[in-house]
Amino acid sequence: MLDQIKGLHHVTSMARDARQNNEFFTKKLGLRRVKKTVNFDAPDVYHLYYADEFGTPGSVMTYFPFPNIGKGRHGVGEVGTTVYSVPEGTLAYWEKRFADEGIAGLSREESFGDKRIGFAGPDGDGFALVENKADTRAPWAKGDVPSDEAIRGFHSVSLRLKDGGATEELLKFMGYEEVDMSGTVKRLAVKNGNGANIVDIESLPGTAFAGLGAGSVHHVAFAVENRAKQLEVRKALMDTGYQVTPVIDRDYFWAIYFRTPGGVLFEVATNEPGFDRDEDTAHLGEALKLPSQHQHLRPYLEQHLQKLED
Repeated sequence: MLDQIKGLHHVTSMARDARQNNEFFTKKLGLRRVKKTVNFDAPDVYHLYYADEFGTPGSVMTYFPFPNIGKGRHGVGEVGTTVYSVPEGTLAYWEKRFADEGIAGLSREESFGDKRIGFAGPDGDGFALVENKADTRAPWAKGDVPSDEAIRGFHSVSLRLKDGGATEELLKFMGYEEVDMSGTVKRLAVKNGNGANIVDIESLPGTAFAGLGAGSVHHVAFAVENRAKQLEVRKALMDTGYQVTPVIDRDYFWAIYFRTPGGVLFEVATNEPGFDRDEDTAHLGEALKLPSQHQHLRPYLEQHLQKLED
């Protein structure tokens, strides 16, 4: 069993409208946009990152907003729900805020004994807020949500799978342990993790497979401290038979990717170098940052990309 992985690093999803996406996460959820860059493989499309003040691994939600993308179809073989952690006693605040903001899909829920609110993103993305009194992570304190109620980071992700057995074994190999069971949902966690260290597996054998589109999670990334730890994980996965990509430089972290038995795309990302490598912390997410291979496109992109704010 591996011990290098400390929990989630980021979750990356698909969207249709960049401006709407930015408004939802920065204004309605009160997160900080910590990076405004572009998709490495499709540079005419943004890659937007929302997180806490510093872009701490375990708090980072990222999006590819493709203007003409079709709507995703939810099903098995995907991340079903991305769950954020909020302070104990704050769900009433969030429920009223979401109702006032017209956020869709509101529901009061209980999961593994914890109170939570389910809600939908602009493209039907599945989200929830869960009260977590043990979460001591600092929020983004200069956003539209008061710091006493603000999101602390990720709590967990829920994987919807036709058969969760093989993915459960993979997660256990990656250092997760089963900690609870509720109905058909099995909860696994990394001990002494980064606060975003829970993965729930929901087995839905009679459900059709998901179709990627707006509102779909593209991949979920797990955090390791540095490149040396990442190479250890890569070797162990390959020795076990997984087809893992070479290490890819994503400017703010190094990444490797592999497809899980249940169909979900996993990434293992480094905590280094971080989002302040090309911007001062006080100004994260303000300027358009481009990978070196796309710098020559700046004049075109600055005219072509949708304006995120007035």
